[in-house]
Amino acid sequence: MIARKHIGTVAFAALLIACSSTAPLSRRDNLAYLYGKGSTQMPLQARVHHIGEERSRIYFKLNTADLLYKSDGTGGPFHARVRVHYEAYDSFAAKTPLDSASTLIDDASTDPAEAKDLIGSMDLRSAREQPFVLKVVAHDLNRDLESAVFLRVDRNAGLTGQYFMPVDTSHGLPYFTDHFKGGTVRVRCEVCTGRELIVAHHPARTALPAPVFTSSAPIDPAINAPADSTFRVLVDANGHFKLDLTRPGAYRILPDTGSAPAYALYSVTEAYPLVTTTDDLLKPLRYITSNQEYDRIVRSDDIRKAVERFWIDAAGDRERGREAIRIYYGRVENANRHFTAEVEGWRTDRGLVHIIFGVPTSIYKTDLGETWIYGEENNLMSLVFNFKRRDGSADMNDLLLERDPLLKGAWYRNVESWRNGRVYQN
Repeated sequence: MIARKHIGTVAFAALLIACSSTAPLSRRDNLAYLYGKGSTQMPLQARVHHIGEERSRIYFKLNTADLLYKSDGTGGPFHARVRVHYEAYDSFAAKTPLDSASTLIDDASTDPAEAKDLIGSMDLRSAREQPFVLKVVAHDLNRDLESAVFLRVDRNAGLTGQYFMPVDTSHGLPYFTDHFKGGTVRVRCEVCTGRELIVAHHPARTALPAPVFTSSAPIDPAINAPADSTFRVLVDANGHFKLDLTRPGAYRILPDTGSAPAYALYSVTEAYPLVTTTDDLLKPLRYITSNQEYDRIVRSDDIRKAVERFWIDAAGDRERGREAIRIYYGRVENANRHFTAEVEGWRTDRGLVHIIFGVPTSIYKTDLGETWIYGEENNLMSLVFNFKRRDGSADMNDLLLERDPLLKGAWYRNVESWRNGRVYQN
């Protein structure tokens, strides 16, 4: 397990100058790097936690192994210098920020090769009640490399999910995921101190997304299925409570019996986010196999060998088969890291498109979701995928593809490329 190093709540070093660009935030940056190779060089994670009705904090996490530590030549410790800043916007259509602030982190280490999670926080100065967009950027000054995260801040609709935050039991440091492989998880909610909350358990969703060209995607019956059990938890005087996540599925937290869920934790059983088990290899293969092929693999005496044989046969030889496996399941893992919502990222619409088509040429975020473009913008031959927020979902990462029958040809061409071992890494 990677050690966690807390650098505390840092003071603002400087205010940022308002952006002079006349382009709206949604079109200012091509965000394809967020899900591609560039994002793996210095992954940044961030989340917002509302400590009170008018006080919020941004938590961020980097890993020391992704930063460049330099020596000053005096024999002293090595130093990493990172500037973290945020910009708050009214919406993705806004051209200038509502507020912005920056801080400089100087982390010293005697062993620059040691991998530790570097966790820090910044107070969010805006007390705005209406939802707004937050752009958080980390800039490694020692090698001039940036990474960004976009968040939607919401405190207007009563008790939202950002009032809750899972934390570790030893130091109370935040987790940057709401998905856990069982166990007991401690949750922090200061505004809930002394309250009794209702927890509704829902079975795990298992359906796969439909192909991108279907006129009407089938609805997973588990989405609106009633809870199979409920129980109550008491928030202690420190604003904490614990949840036992032994049973796989969704644990949705309700303020009272008449309320919609304010927050949810998810218990997963697979080797999320990494692909390590036979099931992890088998299930994503369903995207590119026929019903008969998939059933034959499932019924085989050795499923892992049958999966490997599928790839070798598809690619034509063992070496190309191994390369196809590396790329395909690398995309599965990348989808898990970026697109997980109520289900693992590879089983979401964005995960489906990412696995089959790869990283887009361009990605733009909007207040409703994301637009992915494969090819040149405004070119009629380019592929465009629009993802919109799922109605009624409390998860801001829960996006649905607007399916289009015109994508049928492109879908089958790409699937056939996988099946023939013609894989292009991007």
